[in-house]
Amino acid sequence: MPVPSVATKLEVPNKSLVDAKVELHGRIIDEFNLALIDRISADDLARQVGRFVAEHASRERLALNQRELEAFAAEVLDEMVGLGPIEPLLKDPTVTDILVNAHMSVYVERNGQLELTRVRFKDEAHLLRIVNKMVSAVGRRVDESSPMVDARLPDGSRVNVAIRPVAVDGPLVSIRKFAKRPISMDRLVELGALRPLMAEVLKAAVRGRISIIVSGGTGSGKTTMLNALSSYISPRERLITIEDAAELQLQQPHVARLETRPPSVEGRGEIRQRELLKNALRMRPDRIILGECRGEEAFDMLQAMNTGHEGSMTTVHANTPRDALSRIEQMIGMAAASMSLVSIRNQIASGIQLVLQLQRMTDGRRRITSLAEITGMEGDMIQMQEIYSFVREGIDSSNQIVGQFRAAGVRPKFIGELKAQGIDLPAQAFDPRTSL
Repeated sequence: MPVPSVATKLEVPNKSLVDAKVELHGRIIDEFNLALIDRISADDLARQVGRFVAEHASRERLALNQRELEAFAAEVLDEMVGLGPIEPLLKDPTVTDILVNAHMSVYVERNGQLELTRVRFKDEAHLLRIVNKMVSAVGRRVDESSPMVDARLPDGSRVNVAIRPVAVDGPLVSIRKFAKRPISMDRLVELGALRPLMAEVLKAAVRGRISIIVSGGTGSGKTTMLNALSSYISPRERLITIEDAAELQLQQPHVARLETRPPSVEGRGEIRQRELLKNALRMRPDRIILGECRGEEAFDMLQAMNTGHEGSMTTVHANTPRDALSRIEQMIGMAAASMSLVSIRNQIASGIQLVLQLQRMTDGRRRITSLAEITGMEGDMIQMQEIYSFVREGIDSSNQIVGQFRAAGVRPKFIGELKAQGIDLPAQAFDPRTSL
């Protein structure tokens, strides 16, 4: 059976090479029979587009060699079924973030460093068309009445869009790419985020159901660390994850995933993390993994940690472990205004045991800068002791940060809990004279 043709005849006037490519690019997309695209295979569509582009490039005498012709055909195909100029960046495994600053400027993050790309959009209308394609795929819209939107691409990547009038110079698009494979703790050790003995302590803490808060700034690797930590959870446990955009990639067989829902255009139907967390408590979880704690759900998360869901984990935006506790205090205050500060701090001290601080440093590398244990209350203050820290010593000739991980020389209080469960940790793991 012959493959149906998706193209019709075009006439393109003679122009300069660049103008002709732009004109041909737009008109090919306009003239394709879009109704048939879903009825043929991806390979057949690619062949037809390649043949169609080659015929018209030859007719218009465009000076393109074979490689340029194939690249041009790929661009047209990306415009039809992908996300146009940024499609190759989405396929590039070395790119972690894509940042579009209006139609003439596209940056990417590679290895923790931002770099300008040669990717450009034809004009603002071209960028808006790609933006609408992204958000409409998940039933959202972006226009003057609703100029900001969060969405998710089919592969799980997170997208944030802001257009005029709030974006002064044109549409701003930020894409946090979804990792196809989660980074393991061993890989984080290889990348220098922590040392092997530190990884052993974290592994024992997770297996011993120690409740952990992962703290850090934007892009510091909190979700990556949460994924790595969760890999140590027993496959016999039932886990429930709660997120705004599903990023966690838990490998256990018994995982139930919940995701928030934004309000509709009419402002109705919003489902927040707090509602999901309350519902999760009725779903018989062994542990709850909250993607990010940033509001009233902190109160319910703390209640869960204090009432039979030990070993639960979440992330919070903060610059130090002490700041993380202050932020949690504020969030609990939003939900339980009648609670005294001392009561809130008592709840925190009894529910949370470890605070793991991450930082993305100036050389682009993410590191654990502090691992602190909450030891209880003294008066009306939460007491903490640092177990490990990263001590920065300088910068080498290639602008890489030089430093070392050091043990503080204190034995964590939770070692007794772990020992009762048959989990032993070597004494040298906490010796400041030991090379971690």
